[in-house]
Amino acid sequence: MKLSRWVFVFGSLLMLVAALPATAATDDAAAIRQVLADQQAAWNRGDVETFMHGYKDAPDTTFVGSSVRKGYQAILASYRKHYANDAQMGRLTFSDVDVRMLPCAQGEVRYAVVTGRFHLDRSEHGEAAQDDGVYSLLWEKTAKGWKIILDHSS
Repeated sequence: MKLSRWVFVFGSLLMLVAALPATAATDDAAAIRQVLADQQAAWNRGDVETFMHGYKDAPDTTFVGSSVRKGYQAILASYRKHYANDAQMGRLTFSDVDVRMLPCAQGEVRYAVVTGRFHLDRSEHGEAAQDDGVYSLLWEKTAKGWKIILDHSS
């Protein structure tokens, strides 16, 4: 009887420990989805600076689109130039968001890859325009939360 209790307790502990990384990964994925939701809301308010909080403020943060921009400040300057007013910014929506955690040594998760679609309804030069595309984002878990370190949008 005692042996069966130990087997039960040990088995229960193993199941609990095995579930911990899955829970952490779920929490991390939810945190990344929240950053995207915050970015979408900031964009739709016309707030480029808050939108950029989703990116890591570092010189090696990279945006790949029609050209390659390196550095947080260069990316921010490009957004300010190309989306200078509410009509140019329009309304942004993200869809088909897929978050994949990338475990490192000892199961620690410091990076994630996110893919999805974006849709932008806006006015450009006084005419209605729609931009649709796909993106892939490389995220890093930092002391300030999950941040984009590489954005490839097309």
